[in-house]
Amino acid sequence: MLSEKVIVVTGGTGLLGCTFVESIIKNNGVAVIADILEENGKRIEIELNEKYGDSKALFCLLDITNKDSILNFIYKVNEKYNKIDGIVNSAYPRNKNYGRQFFDIEYQDFCDNVSLHLGGYFLINQLFAKYFLKQGYGNIINISSIYGVISPRFEVYEGTDMTMPVEYAAIKSAIIHLTKYMAKYLKGVSVRVNCISPGGIYNNQPEPFLKKYAEYCSTKGMLDKEDLCGAVLFLLSENSKYINGQNLIIDDGFSL
Repeated sequence: MLSEKVIVVTGGTGLLGCTFVESIIKNNGVAVIADILEENGKRIEIELNEKYGDSKALFCLLDITNKDSILNFIYKVNEKYNKIDGIVNSAYPRNKNYGRQFFDIEYQDFCDNVSLHLGGYFLINQLFAKYFLKQGYGNIINISSIYGVISPRFEVYEGTDMTMPVEYAAIKSAIIHLTKYMAKYLKGVSVRVNCISPGGIYNNQPEPFLKKYAEYCSTKGMLDKEDLCGAVLFLLSENSKYINGQNLIIDDGFSL
């Protein structure tokens, strides 16, 4: 499906990122694992190349909040492959105080987390867009969330110590509009920018939460991480070449 396309996955060692990387390789692409966690990234690179062969995985150190890191990353990947076909932004940077209840959040922590996550997405999008313009084509996929689309369903968290962080809502809604802004700004050139908004992803959440969450869904409830791969592959492929500036919701009907 991807015909030797070189695809960068930021947050490539994470829950979603690692899944996207393997899916890209399975579909005849070359996956560049981009992450700040060097030890994990190198381990995943070795494991995937042993599993699939042909050096289809490459780890490169990347901090999406650091301009020099991004520019050095682009230089290294381009030097190796002479092209970059697309990027999937699944990085999830946050500080140690992220995820507190609304009234417990300090102003500085709110600003830090918006700067790290949304600011990082802006920077990586900006610098890759410049590269893609020079190259003559490119494909950007941002990962938002269903909570960038609808207001939180706080009731599903009752009986747990979980919450839906306000920083997350602010960041993910902004990522959707950043995607649309860029698609419109780059109109007329061969650079596409789209977004995916997943519903909740299963990651060993407590049973009371899973049960309440499923009540809002059509069939399954929480998604497995693999459930997003079809959408990512579609947006990376030539089958979606006229899709631009869109936000694809994958949530098993949770937002209905």
